[in-house]
Formats: sequence, structure tokens, C-alpha cells
Amino acid sequence: MIQKEKSSWIMYMSTFPPRECGIATFTKDLVTAMDKRFNPKIKSKIVAMNNNCTNIYNYPENVMFQISDTNIHEYAEVAEKINKVDSIKIVNIQHEFGIFGGRKCRYLIHFIEALNKPFVVTFHTVLPNPDDQIRKIVQSIARKAACLIVMNNLAIDILRNDYGLNNEIIVIPHGIHPVDFNTSVKAKTGLGYKDRVILTTFGMIKPRKGIEHVISALPDVIKKFPDVLYLIIGETHPFERKKKGEKYRNFLEKKVKESGLQEHVKFYNKYVKLNEIIKYLEATDIYIATSLYQKQITSGTISYAMGSGRVVISTPFLHAKDAVTPERGLLVEFNNPKSFSDAIIKILSDPLLKQEMEKNAYSYTRDATWPNVAESYMNIFKEYL
Repeated sequence: MIQKEKSSWIMYMSTFPPRECGIATFTKDLVTAMDKRFNPKIKSKIVAMNNNCTNIYNYPENVMFQISDTNIHEYAEVAEKINKVDSIKIVNIQHEFGIFGGRKCRYLIHFIEALNKPFVVTFHTVLPNPDDQIRKIVQSIARKAACLIVMNNLAIDILRNDYGLNNEIIVIPHGIHPVDFNTSVKAKTGLGYKDRVILTTFGMIKPRKGIEHVISALPDVIKKFPDVLYLIIGETHPFERKKKGEKYRNFLEKKVKESGLQEHVKFYNKYVKLNEIIKYLEATDIYIATSLYQKQITSGTISYAMGSGRVVISTPFLHAKDAVTPERGLLVEFNNPKSFSDAIIKILSDPLLKQEMEKNAYSYTRDATWPNVAESYMNIFKEYL
């Protein structure tokens, strides 16, 4: 009898849907791309991070273990269980401050110290000029790691210069879904916005988004382009909603009404799934990234927008400074509505410039499609499989 060859398993440690979280969405997309390309020889399994002991989720079958982020004991316990599963060849930790427990995600160290399997860390956040505590924790995570993955070259420079890391560090861009390059006309018609000029911002809503500055910029834009419609897509971030309810969203809505912009600003208050993100991006004329967090080194929203062939106007946080060059979009000043209005008017006033930026943005992101990202991850994992 011919014995069937056993598959090797890759264990991903992350938040995971149905939990509503950007890292969960990223990991689900990565796992889907890996399984589509390499299953059945290579299979994906998940350690799902839960938000404190009171939250449970109806996970799919590939979630093999769960950890409550506030239960320090579960980190080592799950690591020991992973050690006993021969099929698990490598662990990929999707690292983001806030999804692991303890001060500055210190509890993750307990998992790493107990783990006997090789592991690779994907850093979604790399903070420049860290305080001593963050620096020591990142150094502790990196000390045992087989490899580190970041999403742009700026992150490598920070990890080398500000953290003193000598690990192998590999850049793999934030994944995007392959879509055809099209103008916004057809998609706008499908959404009922045929005669509108669509600006969009999407993602979880919280005060550091800086959306109010775009709202303040709109009256000047509308004087020249009266058909402009600004879509603010996404629900309030769960942590923000837990602490302050809908205070920020209510502030934005009040600002819209006081400015008389009800016909030019619409809120889509919902956690946006992939098919909806793509649908709205395809209908977009200009995507606006509004973050006020200067140290943000990864932006999935910018990646998705550029991957859909959309011009991006962005504040100059770290990822934007790397990705949004004059050939692909425009950077604007923090906290400056006039800077936003000038940029929007400049692009809408020059259709040829807009078209060229769209093509350049689309071309720039071709190596970031999920099939290509999956291949890049497998090039790292295959040494252990």
C-alpha cells in the first residue's frame, strides 16, 4: 500500500474573522492566498487572539487554538500544545501593538519563550524612536525569530538604526486583491452615483483619522466642482466605541450639518468587507488618507486604493511618504484643510494628470497582489517545510 504523504502545517498567530480587525482581515487574506496556491501539500492553521476573557467568536475550522489576550497563562500553554504537533513546521506571528496582552504586548514574550518551533514575525507597526520598554520587547521578540517581515524599506532602516537588530529582514508589501484597471464611470453608475465626483476614505473611524480636516476643505472644492461627494466608509473602531461611544462620529456628522454639506458627505456606518471595499474603490475618483498618526508605517487602505488604480491624496505619515510620490498622488500637510482642498482641486482640474497618476499607482502595486505575496511568504517558509 502506498502511504499518503502528510501535509505540513503553517501556524499563523493573529486576530482572525469574524473578529472585526484590520489584522484579522489581512491574515484571512494571506491564509486564503496561501491555501489557494499551496494546499493540499501545505495547510494553514490559526492561533486566534481573542479580546479579553469575555469575547468569543464562531471561528472556522482552521482555527486550531485560541488565546485570550489578557490571560498570561494561555500564551505558554498554547505554545506547548503547538510544540507537540509534528505537522506544524513553522509559526508566523502577525505582530501589532494592541492585539497581544500586557503592557506594550509583553505577554507575547511568554509564548515565544515556550515555543520550540521556528517562527517568523510580520511587523505591521514599526515605531521610530521607541521608548526603552518598546525597544526591549521588540528586541526580545526578534532574538529568537528565524526572520522578520516588514512592508517597506523604511521599516528596515528603523529596525536597524533605532532597535539595533541584526536579523534577516525581508520586505513583503501589504497584500492587495487583483482587480482590473478601469475608470470609475461604470462602478459609479452601479452605485447610483453616475453624475458625481467621488472622494472616499475608508477604514475604522477614530479621532486620529483627521477626517474633519477634509470636511473643512470641501466648501472650497465644491465651489469649483459642485458634483463632489465625499464617502466616509467604515464603522467606529471597537476600542473607541467601547471607551467613548460614537462621540467622534457624532462630531463629524454635526460638522457636516453645520457646514451645510449634507448633499456632499455621506457616512456608510458598517464594518466593510472586501467585496464592498473593492466596489467603492472602483467608483472612486480620489482616495483620501487622512491619518494624523505620523509614525504609521503600514496602511492597508492606501495599498488597496493604489492597487485599484486610484489617485491618493494623503497626509505625510511614514507609509504615505514612501508610497505616495508625485507620480502617483499628492501629500498634504497635517491639520490643514486648505492643503487638502488645493490638492483635490489640482487633480480634478487636470484629467490627464489624474489619468497618469492612476496608471502609475496601479503599475506600482502589481507585485503586491495576494498571489505574489503568497509566493514571497512561501520563499521564506519553504526552508522549514
